Amino acid sequence: MADLPYTVLSCAVSLDGCLDDTSAERLVLSNRADLDRVDAVRASCDAILVGAGTVRADDPRLAVRHPARRAQRVARGRPPTPRTVTLTRHPALDRRATIFAAGEGDPLVYAATAVVAETRQRLGDAATVVDAGDRPEVSWVSADLHGRGVRRLMVEGGQDVLRQFLDAGVADELQLVVAPVFVGDPTAPRLLGPGRSPGAGSGRRADLVEVRQVEDVVLLRYALSARFDPDELGGAPR
Repeated sequence: MADLPYTVLSCAVSLDGCLDDTSAERLVLSNRADLDRVDAVRASCDAILVGAGTVRADDPRLAVRHPARRAQRVARGRPPTPRTVTLTRHPALDRRATIFAAGEGDPLVYAATAVVAETRQRLGDAATVVDAGDRPEVSWVSADLHGRGVRRLMVEGGQDVLRQFLDAGVADELQLVVAPVFVGDPTAPRLLGPGRSPGAGSGRRADLVEVRQVEDVVLLRYALSARFDPDELGGAPR
């Protein structure tokens, strides 16, 4: 994995393992203190990746929010916020989505070959659209990002993308936040949903390296590869 970015998977789940509920409103599981922690992890990264489904459903900003963290990045010769990245197999991305319309994050879209032309037409100059082959594979995307200078990647969802990174074995760390909420809906999305998940279902035990209470939620940090460094915020390449 030397030629891949150090990759941090980040998500929050309920006590019964749900990433969200099935209502029209996004279920907010993190609290203000934990969102600030996530902001600090974002500030340490070169790129932040989500799936196109998350862009359409949640319209995330995916930017470093705290002014001091943005200023620190600029002082080090980096853009104020990491590059935003998304994966899509469908052309239904809207250039009015925040990650494209905010004018920051130098958006990068990895699209399946069949939808590259229409995606470029839809997004215009709002994003760089990369032909990622018939079916975008996260291992290929990771290698391409490394070639573009991304050494530290944060993956924030959704369910399908997180599962792909786990299955492909290209994640170095999982930051899992558990919120004191029960969703109680068997159809709600979970970190690993129905169906076989070859990589995540190998039976190999992840290494728990940190447990931290952040007000009313708990952060569990798991090392998923030998590159994990517990002394760094969120881990870093050795």
